Amino acid sequence: MKINLFLLCALLCNNVLAQPFQIGHTTMTLIDASRNNRNIPTEIYYPTDIAGDNIPMTMANNDQFPVISFGHGFVMTWDAYQNIWEAVVAEGFIMAFPKTEAGIAPSHFEFGKDIAFVISELNALGQNNASLFYNRIDSMNCVIGHSMGGGSAFLAAQMSPVVKALATLAPAETTPSAIQAAASVNLPSLIFAGGNDCVTPPAGHQIPMYDALTSDCKTYISIQGGSHCQMANNNALCSFGELTCSPQPTISREEQHAVINRYLLPWLKYELKGDCIAGAQFDSLIVFDDSIAFQKSCSLCSASHNNEINSNFQVDVFPNPFNDYLFIQCDTFTKGMLTVDLYAMDGCRIFSKSFSNLKVYDKLKLSLPEDFPEGIYLLKVTTAGRNVSRKIIKQ
Repeated sequence: MKINLFLLCALLCNNVLAQPFQIGHTTMTLIDASRNNRNIPTEIYYPTDIAGDNIPMTMANNDQFPVISFGHGFVMTWDAYQNIWEAVVAEGFIMAFPKTEAGIAPSHFEFGKDIAFVISELNALGQNNASLFYNRIDSMNCVIGHSMGGGSAFLAAQMSPVVKALATLAPAETTPSAIQAAASVNLPSLIFAGGNDCVTPPAGHQIPMYDALTSDCKTYISIQGGSHCQMANNNALCSFGELTCSPQPTISREEQHAVINRYLLPWLKYELKGDCIAGAQFDSLIVFDDSIAFQKSCSLCSASHNNEINSNFQVDVFPNPFNDYLFIQCDTFTKGMLTVDLYAMDGCRIFSKSFSNLKVYDKLKLSLPEDFPEGIYLLKVTTAGRNVSRKIIKQ
């Protein structure tokens, strides 16, 4: 009995590829000596092989992992964002949640400094051989925040040259102004808004921030029917405030979370890990998704053109479009090895094959299963730790 290729793909992606890591947790109080030894209690979640508190990081390949510092919303606590850390950390990121400025009179300025400081301090811990994170911190990072924390993330990005990328969930205008800060931010940026957000209406908050950004690559995503508080898990104080205004959300919290994950995860993988397949997934999905409205100033890794990750690594793929088979020709190999991975446009890997005993310019014939559907795919060719992605079309 034949198994439908895309049914198999969905099963594999949902059950295996989507959750490669377990999640560890630790609590630290970071100290900023430059601000009179300011204490910054921080909850940190990180990739592990077995879930638990204060356990070692995953030993998989001794990889280094990008750091994400997340700012909470007004009178909200870090545990309201379990939906975010469970989705993100499992994909190979470290997430830190500074717990400062949680009262009714927060300093947005100090919170922005805290969000940025967490990035710097985790970088330092990566160099400390007594730390849980020794040699496990990647050079790439991102600041993220929700509501007040989103506005403060703009301040963090403006204040700290260490910050490499910015993503926000319904960011709120702050004091000092996040909108004004955006004019000084030229980092890759992703802004989510709720189409039915009555707490921080996009016209007065997220849209001016997006417009002010000087980033070469920025994206604004409005979730149709989405609300302010549904960016996070249920939180009594946020929900109470939201009940006092209108419009109310017209989609469920679960639906809103699914939209966030659909774009935040591939965006992070591309911006912080250079994953071209994830970038192409982001670029492709956003165009056809009727659950959102968007503005976008760039393509991450466009499926409409070839992507050469290393200019000294040349690959020819032909014929394209193809029918039953295609040929691959490469100008370099290491130890005669090459791996070919084929991805659907939703980012799911549906085919993989390795070749050995190759010579330079050998012409490889790649035959695909008989029931392989017509459509557009991404082909990733890897050798010597380098890879090249190609858009291919099955007719």
